[in-house]
Amino acid sequence: MANDRMVLVTGGTGFIAQHCILALLNAGYRVRTTVRTLAREGEVRGNLRTGGVEAGERLSFVTADLGADAGWPEAAAGCAYVLHGASPTPSGDQVREEDWVRPAVDGNLRVLRAARDAGVGRVVLTSAIGAVAMGHKPMTRPFNEEDWTNLEGDVAPYQKSKTLSEKAAWAFAAAEGRGLELTAINPAAVLGPVLGPDYSHSIRMIKTMLDGMPGCPKVNSGYVDVRDLADLHLRAMTDPAARGERFIATAGDSLWMIEVARLLRQRLGAAARKVPTREIPNTVVRLGAAANPALKALVPFLGLNLNATSEKAVRRLGWSPRPREEAIVAAAESLIRHGLLAD
Repeated sequence: MANDRMVLVTGGTGFIAQHCILALLNAGYRVRTTVRTLAREGEVRGNLRTGGVEAGERLSFVTADLGADAGWPEAAAGCAYVLHGASPTPSGDQVREEDWVRPAVDGNLRVLRAARDAGVGRVVLTSAIGAVAMGHKPMTRPFNEEDWTNLEGDVAPYQKSKTLSEKAAWAFAAAEGRGLELTAINPAAVLGPVLGPDYSHSIRMIKTMLDGMPGCPKVNSGYVDVRDLADLHLRAMTDPAARGERFIATAGDSLWMIEVARLLRQRLGAAARKVPTREIPNTVVRLGAAANPALKALVPFLGLNLNATSEKAVRRLGWSPRPREEAIVAAAESLIRHGLLAD
């Protein structure tokens, strides 16, 4: 049944945000989204068109930045729900740890204040598995929603920002929310079909493998298709069972990067001819990290099993994600289809 209520989706240029916008428009909602500059409106609309939706007047844009108060009251006005996923990501622009943490924490609080003051019913926060599974000693069970990243351990700045910003959101909702409902989604690596050249940092890993790399570091991750993640956001937005809860989003057990490489070579044939076939020892990665920032960023993840369970989302919200293999292959095939690989 059509539903013309307005939903605010923050960070409309983002990969996850655009798939959430597609899901909302297909479900009959009207959508308002924030961008840092209106110059990117055409790009967003074009990507949605690639996803099969001509948004037209059902989609509107507001200029707002996580680092400033301006625009957020206007963005939230008249909205029934907010899907908030805008956050600093590993783009290479960050220099200090504060460059990650402060915008993420302050941005969450700005959005939550605007939502509360506008009378929004519920905010669904896109957090990350990085707020759940980092900094722990090896575990024999999958991570679940009761777990929080141990900030006393070896935690990279991005994962620290997701942990501190999610905790700040929960603290705000409890102390200052005045009835505003909050739900958090903690996805593993987000794959699935890209809509254009601006996509998630997780998909950059698939691109790097397809473009050719010396070998696979011993890093582990769960995977979820962005279309299923968008579906979970919509379920969490309206289901009473989601109020005040966290939900991990991952499809099946985690995989080591070398297992992903084997899957790509098996499923894509000649298109995956540059995908590596060997695993790089941890000692080699650590040696190279001294001179290579990309390798340095991997060191906290070496040998760490990030296996987690989505049993809670399946049981409480009826969520049914497609297999992880489909998410991986869909990402690779879309990179090829859009001509986004190196020559």
